[in-house]
Amino acid sequence: MIRYPQLTGHHFGVTAPSSGVPAELHGLLHEAEATFTRHGFTLQFEPSVWTQDKAKSAPAEVRADELTRLFHDDAIDLIIPPWGGVLLIELLDAIEWDTLPPKWVLGYSDVSLFLFVYTLKTGIASAHGTNLVDLRGEEWDATSSRWLDVVSAKEGETVIQLASEQFQKEWQHENPSPHVYHLTEPTEWKSLGGTEATGRLLGGCIDVLLHTIGTPYGDVATFQQNHLDGEPILWYFENAELDVPALKRTLLQMKWAGWFDHTSGILFGRSAAQQPVQGYTAEDVYAELQELLDVPVIYDIDCGHVPPQMTLVNGAHASIQVEDGKGTLIQTFKG
Repeated sequence: MIRYPQLTGHHFGVTAPSSGVPAELHGLLHEAEATFTRHGFTLQFEPSVWTQDKAKSAPAEVRADELTRLFHDDAIDLIIPPWGGVLLIELLDAIEWDTLPPKWVLGYSDVSLFLFVYTLKTGIASAHGTNLVDLRGEEWDATSSRWLDVVSAKEGETVIQLASEQFQKEWQHENPSPHVYHLTEPTEWKSLGGTEATGRLLGGCIDVLLHTIGTPYGDVATFQQNHLDGEPILWYFENAELDVPALKRTLLQMKWAGWFDHTSGILFGRSAAQQPVQGYTAEDVYAELQELLDVPVIYDIDCGHVPPQMTLVNGAHASIQVEDGKGTLIQTFKG
């Protein structure tokens, strides 16, 4: 049984469970606040958001306490970090997972590690999607903006998202567009071994999820038994920094750990990290994985560090379809 948070208000908590924002970039937060205000939301910034030292916003205990406090604050309707980082893993032992109530947390990159463990440990859905600073533009692009439709949906409802028309090849931080991104390249979803798959969504940034393999924070089998009633998992991954051989090693480790024992498909977001190594490409890895698991592998979807991105809900029932390079994701908030 999956439980879904209910968005009932417009007051959002901003905390930095991984990296905070250094002083020279505080303008990004002010821009985001102005944008959210125009959309009718209020943002409550926690102290960690404004600081950054030694690769993190604050000591692990401070970050964990701040995040936990927002969860238990009934005035906070949704939690959204400013962005990701590298050391969210330090929080995992400092959080009392069983005490956390249902509340939407939205983010990606290092934040996806929290989302993944939160859903595995509690059976509560979480939203893998854009972060706060990427929503600071004068307008939200058609793909990223669907985050609000997703977290506003009620249990039993369905949300349909379509693949983007174009994606961003490279960041131009000094020259942001009205919606921050520069969407210049035609989007093309690709597939191997089938053009559609159905299952319960689960995943995140593979760079950080891999560190839960074989730990109490990556007990996929128990989650599947206790919360999914044995339904297959439709995995999704986005890759921030792993090279191609590291990606292959990680996927094999996941298989050996039983993560793919009952899966209906594997989805991969676009990645700028997967440069070929001696002719060995990410497409080679996808083909080998498809042959190994005999399930559809769908890649270059709108997910992760190459924007824009859809909002994928860990725990939701989902069907994904690809036709002529176009894609459709149908998510139903099934208990």
